[in-house]
This record gives sequence, structure tokens and C-alpha cells, in this order.
Amino acid sequence: MSRGYNGDRMKRTLEDHAERFSEMAGEYDEREHSPEYRACADLVVEHAAPGPEDVVLDLGTGTGAIALALAPSAARVIGHDISTGMLDRAREKAREDGIDNVEFGEGRFRAPNVDGPVHVVVSNFAMHHLSNEEKREAIRAIADLHPRRFVLGDVMLFGEADPDEPFYSPEVDDPATVGMLADALTDCGFALTAVERVHDQVGVLVAERAGDADRDAVVEDDA
Repeated sequence: MSRGYNGDRMKRTLEDHAERFSEMAGEYDEREHSPEYRACADLVVEHAAPGPEDVVLDLGTGTGAIALALAPSAARVIGHDISTGMLDRAREKAREDGIDNVEFGEGRFRAPNVDGPVHVVVSNFAMHHLSNEEKREAIRAIADLHPRRFVLGDVMLFGEADPDEPFYSPEVDDPATVGMLADALTDCGFALTAVERVHDQVGVLVAERAGDADRDAVVEDDA
């Protein structure tokens, strides 16, 4: 039996999610996204802040909104997703916009499917489909890529979710508490450098490799 946000397994399989998102890919960009969703996406782009020599990995890229927004600032952007329909739409948008330093392909949180160095990892409104244990596994897989920064925008609980008015869809979503995500990040060697509370059930976490964060702090102290 599948369990809720503090359980051990996703409520639906990856294949179920991939099929569901492929079906909505053609109209996804025209959907009425909430102000919280848009604010989250903007904050992820702002905090990612890649440099001109950076490689960025966008996990759960969907139709590529985050990846395409970051491409002008980065050397290369990789957008990975489990939905072929979403990936097809992302490639189409890249062609339409003439963006040639972004590539889209299959990949998932616990198997990012990336060769070579990655400097910044981002994800927006995707990880909440995983159970808590799967989120921990995903964060470990991201840490194994040795990025200097990981920016996560997602449905996450700053307190108890209102059972009468949840921001998310309980039948398909498994949001974690901010505390659980923070613990998972620090356990994998990240330092949490920013927490943006967009809504009681939506936020953005910015995590940097502990050594990088410490160096930044030293530079600021010496300035």
C-alpha cells in the first residue's frame, strides 16, 4: 500500500508520472500556473546564478522553462526528465528560440544520467513526487555529482499541511517538511545558505558544498 508524504514509497510509479506529464505536455506552458509556482521558478533561476563557464543540470526539467532561462548565462545546460512528451516540447522550444547550448534527455533524480562535471543543479516542482526515502536517495545522487550549488524549488511543508486546503494534490504528491530536506542536504555535505518561503507549503532551498559556503563566508568577513 502506498503511503503519504512521510511514508516509504511514492504514491504512483515513475511510469505513471511520466505518462501523466506526457499527456499534458502540449498544453503545459499554457496552463494557469499558480503565482506560487511562478515565484518559485523565478527564485530558482535567480539563486542558480551560473557563470559563463558553468554546466547546469536541471532535473525534472519538464518543458524546459528553467533550463532555457539559465542557458544564456551558462556554458551548457542539461535538462533531464522522465517524460518523453515534456522533453519533446522542451527541444521544440529550444529550436524556436535558437538556443543551442542546452540539451534535453532522459534522466531521473536517483539516476541523473550525466557524464562530465556539473557545477550547478536545479529542480523546480518535481522532487515532491518522491517519497521521503527516495528524496534522500536523490539528494545523495546529486551530491555524488559534486556540484557547488543545488537549488530546489518545490512543494514543501513549513508547518502542518491544511488537510482541507492542501496546496498540492494528495493523491499524487508527497511533499516533505523543510526540516527533512535540510537534514538530507546537510547529511550529504551541503550547507543550507538560503531558505525562501513562498507559501506555507511552497519554498526554495539553496544549498552549497560546505567548503564552498565556508570560503564565501571568509571572503565576506575579510571584505
